[in-house]
Amino acid sequence: MAGIKKEVTFEIQDDVIQMLNHIKDKYDFDSKDKALRCILDYVATDGNWEEIFNVRRCIRCGSKTGWEM
Repeated sequence: MAGIKKEVTFEIQDDVIQMLNHIKDKYDFDSKDKALRCILDYVATDGNWEEIFNVRRCIRCGSKTGWEM
């Protein structure tokens, strides 16, 4: 357990929860929280913020239902 963790509450869609659970299972993490922390660490250290936040990606528009495995 690296670093002090704080519990927070925020809203995400059901498909994102499914994605985090899939990551948890695939990489044998203890929780979906760990999966999210890995994603956030990537964004903080290696992610191209311009590409991440300035490109519009709508995976729930029209007939799309969100993340799919």
